Amino acid sequence: MALLDPIKKPLTLQQVAHLLRRATFGPSPAQIQQFTGQTPQAALQLLLATTPTPAPPIDPNTAKPFNTLVFDANQQGNWQSATKYWWVGLMLNEGASLREKMTLFWQNHFVSTFNEVSDARYIYRQNTVLRRHALGNFRSFVIDMTKDPAMLRYLNGNQNVAGKPNENYGRELQELFTIGRGNYSEDDVKAAARVLTGWTETGYRSATTADITATFRPAQHDTTDKVFSDAYQKTVIRGRTGATAGEDELGELVDMILRQPETARFLVRKLYRWFINADLTPDVEQNFIEPLAKIFRDGGYEMRTVLTALLTSQHFYDDGLRGAVVKSPLELTLGTLRYFGITAPDPVTNPMGFTQLTAYIWSNSRNLQQDIMDQPTVFGWRPYYDTGYYDLWINSTTLALRGLYTDQVAAGNVKYGTDKLTLDPVVLAQRTSDPGDPVKLIDEWTAQFFAIDLTKSQRDFLIDNVLVSGLPRYEWTAEWNTYAAAPTDKNKLMAVRTKLNTTLQFMFRMAEYQLN
Repeated sequence: MALLDPIKKPLTLQQVAHLLRRATFGPSPAQIQQFTGQTPQAALQLLLATTPTPAPPIDPNTAKPFNTLVFDANQQGNWQSATKYWWVGLMLNEGASLREKMTLFWQNHFVSTFNEVSDARYIYRQNTVLRRHALGNFRSFVIDMTKDPAMLRYLNGNQNVAGKPNENYGRELQELFTIGRGNYSEDDVKAAARVLTGWTETGYRSATTADITATFRPAQHDTTDKVFSDAYQKTVIRGRTGATAGEDELGELVDMILRQPETARFLVRKLYRWFINADLTPDVEQNFIEPLAKIFRDGGYEMRTVLTALLTSQHFYDDGLRGAVVKSPLELTLGTLRYFGITAPDPVTNPMGFTQLTAYIWSNSRNLQQDIMDQPTVFGWRPYYDTGYYDLWINSTTLALRGLYTDQVAAGNVKYGTDKLTLDPVVLAQRTSDPGDPVKLIDEWTAQFFAIDLTKSQRDFLIDNVLVSGLPRYEWTAEWNTYAAAPTDKNKLMAVRTKLNTTLQFMFRMAEYQLN
């Protein structure tokens, strides 16, 4: 079996759950049912479908989109928080789509942060660029990100002028964003920096205009020829003058980089780690990365093409790869809620409820070491690039915090505005085929909640030591039937709810629940 060969048979429920766990921030039971029986190709068409452009975040004080306002130093903290909550809300409320998962992928690829840029309007604007290109053409994406005002400030492109080039972006463009370390020379960094001279941004922290744009200044552009090394076949980018010089030379620079086979390999490896696994074995390199990179390159660097090939492949659905990664903090916090159908309130009609719920999710994700739009370095979050990879999400502190979060959610102890999380375990039990049968109840719950199968001894432990706490199993059946015969009896309801809630909390604290 070639690893990249597509699966053509209809997807099973288990395969659908795997696909949606990896491609989104977690599926609901209804979404799993919707996709079950679809071919992988049909499923990808749904996941890649165009979705409406989201409305911008709102300034809490004026109830206006803050990107339409001039800079206000006193509101920066509020606007930064509003942007993060807004994005968390998009992730939580999104249907079955790849858009937000890929927007996050690219925000961790083309890193810019609030802490460094210090103008929330810039970071919001960049987020719209990430979303617009997330499933589009990578060439166009790189060009737009190179000129993005937030990126120009984050990597000092706005200081890159003829006679005094700043090499920061020219280096990171190659090392982190396209071809990868070891595939270019220091002279190539210098030449790329000269190509990129003359760009700046306008509107930064402006108290007079809300317009934020990138501008090319011909007088600050290096008009001499730029000669690249053998790594780029000694390519020469001819120096130009005039208003279009910046665009023309930038386009040639990006085309030169994308012609190199290693560029597609570098990007495909990052996608592989994001969606499949961090273990790039020689077999994976030869039989998956190499042919997928060729598809990407030959297809003109279209993201929909490469994602379809990756997410319909035999290798992606390999049983051994289910549960092979640790859930990121966002996958844990959002996925737990999304599975139970929790959505954020409308930010316009219920701003308090929206803010309190999304702030709760964001603060937990931040405490678990994934703070959106504020990665610790230009490299992004460590689990996506450093030795150890996903295991780095887990340490003694974060493991305890993960358990605390799922305990609160399972118990329904989270209030937001006039609302409260209501993950009623009795309702969840009623969705199983026979909630009074402890074996069927636990079998179906474990199949729903875990990416991998629990052993029989684990399921027996959940029944005998958690659900019925050492009593005979028939005691649960009797207790459930007593409740079912009088569902309005509060004492009988509380008796089964307490046992189910304890079981749910225990399951969410199991190591297997941390796997995706």
